[in-house]
Amino acid sequence: MINPFVKLTRKLRRIAAMSTLWLLTVASAAHAHEILPTIADLSDEGGTVTIQMRANVEAFLAGIDMDTVSDTDEAAQAEDYDALRARPVEEIREQMTGLVQKWNALPMLRADGAAVPLVLQGFEVAEAPDPQAPRQSLLTLVGQLPSGATEVVVAWPKGQGSLVLRQQGVDDPFTGYVESGADSGAIALSGGGALTGWGTFAGYIPVGFDHILPQGLDHILFVLGLFLLSTAWRPLLLQISAFTVAHTVTLALGALGIVSIPGSIVEPLIAASIVYVAIENIFWRKLSPWRPFVIFGFGLLHGLGFASVLGEFGLPADQFIPALLGFNVGVEVGQLTVVALAAIIVSLSVAAARAVELDGDEIFVQEQSVMFRAISITGSLVIALIGAWWVVERVFL
Repeated sequence: MINPFVKLTRKLRRIAAMSTLWLLTVASAAHAHEILPTIADLSDEGGTVTIQMRANVEAFLAGIDMDTVSDTDEAAQAEDYDALRARPVEEIREQMTGLVQKWNALPMLRADGAAVPLVLQGFEVAEAPDPQAPRQSLLTLVGQLPSGATEVVVAWPKGQGSLVLRQQGVDDPFTGYVESGADSGAIALSGGGALTGWGTFAGYIPVGFDHILPQGLDHILFVLGLFLLSTAWRPLLLQISAFTVAHTVTLALGALGIVSIPGSIVEPLIAASIVYVAIENIFWRKLSPWRPFVIFGFGLLHGLGFASVLGEFGLPADQFIPALLGFNVGVEVGQLTVVALAAIIVSLSVAAARAVELDGDEIFVQEQSVMFRAISITGSLVIALIGAWWVVERVFL
């Protein structure tokens, strides 16, 4: 007959292993080569249409499916991608001809229903300050519109992530978020295609959501750290509320340009916030009096991180508030999704462990709080180690 305490120990080990395996899977991807949306500016002058793009062309050329990965290191073509980044700009430009031909075969641009062939007019590579960071190149594509054309449609190939499309040089310009494999819909060349406030609000929700799932590994781990403190919902709601209010404030201030702190400072501090929350989970079993205030401070940092991403997209000046609110709602939905998935996985892990039998005897069943504590300690330790590595990576490497 196995001692009940031995049974309990074995059970807690099993639960901790099952519930943290997914943490290791999610967090194993490196943060440095994060997939970013392509940003394109569309303009028309005298029948010549110009599309200027900021894009990770090496990812396109390597054939990475940017719809299914959040980081280029996750892709099967990761070595090809790194090899392309090491090549001279002239060699990359030569390969761009074939890429533009593929876009024309789609076709990427149509005017009044007719395909408009595009030609690569300019290509520049903006070197990232961090050699491990995504490198955004500037492409200039031009095409000749049919005589009398009144509207265009921009299509975006499947597998190339998402596209932020902004019309330039007209009143009430179109600004939209084009999903992979979809198109922009008709855009009037004379302008007037600006989305309504509700349309802008709805269009920026997926932008915010995508920054959490699947792209925001650091924010995911931080929210998981909040979840792993206690099984009680009140502490979680207090922490999530403090975090939400704080990052909403700095997101707005950062997007307005009132507050601006370099990413070289913000990103290591965000990683440090992950470490702190995880370590406190290990040594504290309930919400400490100071933790909501600490979470609020960390929320201010995360809000600046969100603002830097939103700044890459460029908020429409005439729909700034709806776009900002939509992005923030998307972030909140993403965070709540992370919490919901974590709760489901922990519940399934506990249920699976209870169903296991050892030596023909049912495993000794303890209170759920004891089981959750084992999950909390193991999961928090994993999160702390990942966060600590990110601190080192973002400061020294």
